[in-house]
Amino acid sequence: TSSPPAVSDGWFMVTASAQRYGSRMNVTAWARRLNFRARKRRPDAPDLPFLILITDRHRMPNPVAAVTRLPKGAGVLVRDYDHPDRKKLAHRLARICRRRRLCLLIAGDARLARQVKADGVHLSEAAMRRGSTLGKLRPTLVTAACHNRTTLHRAVSRGADACLLSPVFPTDSHPGAAVLGVRRFAALARRLNAPVYALGGINDLTIRRLAGTGAWGIAAIGAFAGQDSGTRSQVL
Repeated sequence: TSSPPAVSDGWFMVTASAQRYGSRMNVTAWARRLNFRARKRRPDAPDLPFLILITDRHRMPNPVAAVTRLPKGAGVLVRDYDHPDRKKLAHRLARICRRRRLCLLIAGDARLARQVKADGVHLSEAAMRRGSTLGKLRPTLVTAACHNRTTLHRAVSRGADACLLSPVFPTDSHPGAAVLGVRRFAALARRLNAPVYALGGINDLTIRRLAGTGAWGIAAIGAFAGQDSGTRSQVL
């Protein structure tokens, strides 16, 4: 018998059987699949999570509930710069991450990262632009926010272990913002000598379009927001 016909998703080709299988996969399963393929291409890359939940008190009022539903090997990025109890939140999430073997990153505050014994820090584009090297942050993991080729190469040249590239798709965090799209994301991710996470507008439908792009995994807010109410969503 002949193989099922292949169809195009704008960047890569997938068989009809793969599409049927993919329709039954959720965000976590797709993120694992992306990460598995990326690790095969970069076996010397640091130990990094396959997906990262980003806290946002406006879109995810109860991150604790969402974090407790994450699978082993996932990561948590405490962003929430304007959270009135950010330090308390970081300490609480740190305890959960240690218990559940999750990777914890603190955005923009190396001191707080050390206090809660986080696995690493996440730096904004502005922070990467100001800093010359990341040596003083070692041996912690360092990730960087990026939005284009220039910022990606700056982050890597200054020692970032991984980059969060956004926005790939339209996102509620920045309504109306220009998006990279799948083709542009893939072109940037595949050429960079470091792991790249897809961020922005990730859900159980858009994540399928990332297959074949070279994404190390995904980082998201909205994909996990439904879990903070205590109900299990399509993500897990």
